[in-house]
Amino acid sequence: MKTITPHLWFDTQAQEAARFYASVFPNSKVTNVLTLREVPSPTGDCDVVSFEVWGQPFMAISAGLLFRINPSISFIVNCDPSREKDARRLLDTLWAKLVEGGKALMPLDRYPFSERYGWVQDRYGASWQLILSDAKGEERPPIVPCLLFTEAVAGRAEEASDFYLSVFKGSRRGAIASYGKGQEPDREGKVMFTDFTLAGQWFAATDSAREHGYGFNEAVSLLIPCESQQEIDYFWSKLSADPKAEQCGWLKDKYGVSWQVAPVRLDEMLVRGTRKQVKAVTKAFLQMKKFDLEKLEEAFA
Repeated sequence: MKTITPHLWFDTQAQEAARFYASVFPNSKVTNVLTLREVPSPTGDCDVVSFEVWGQPFMAISAGLLFRINPSISFIVNCDPSREKDARRLLDTLWAKLVEGGKALMPLDRYPFSERYGWVQDRYGASWQLILSDAKGEERPPIVPCLLFTEAVAGRAEEASDFYLSVFKGSRRGAIASYGKGQEPDREGKVMFTDFTLAGQWFAATDSAREHGYGFNEAVSLLIPCESQQEIDYFWSKLSADPKAEQCGWLKDKYGVSWQVAPVRLDEMLVRGTRKQVKAVTKAFLQMKKFDLEKLEEAFA
């Protein structure tokens, strides 16, 4: 399957944020901007933006202030000395750009797990964990989405990652480290850090029993691109656990993580279709919970 794509929800700043990230990170660019007209959102029109951050595909939407991005899903930025020339300087440069207008969640400093690490929430609300990677062992990509299991789902990171590994074919676990004694409020044996691949793509997860005041929501979702109705049906049946959250291809799993299960063909329709076709397809999918590819094709035709 194609790359699982992190999707960011903004009030009106999707284009602005995407351009900012493209200017901050190496090998980054805005690849497409599409405006959906007259949709039922607080803004009336929705900008849908596709962009890349250090080679990792992202999407963003401007659809009103319905959800706020928080650090429950952040993005690990691996600055690897074996891959990047002067990785430490690059890390410091990225930090300076991201923290401007934002705030440090963990200050840029030396930690037991890394010589150089910092966690920052940028001016648009997205958060990034910048780390000087250990060059030993298997190389990780520059950008890795990281899920923080806290509040109501604290302590369930290993269970959740096992579940995701069972859903996505061609997946495997990478590293795993647990909390030990004396690390309260985190319980001994719960996940301090783990990473894993889903369909060959790296993700990470961690538990935190501390009070954060936030959890997973629709502001950061994970989009699964599907080639067929069979794939759509498969992922929908495996992941959807909250019927009230089902809308326009969106769902929530049993841990509260939001996913979008969408046909690749839908992007082709919206990008390449005439204005009349785009309007017809948009009207059709706004009435759907799980996407019906045949009905989308009928609307497009």
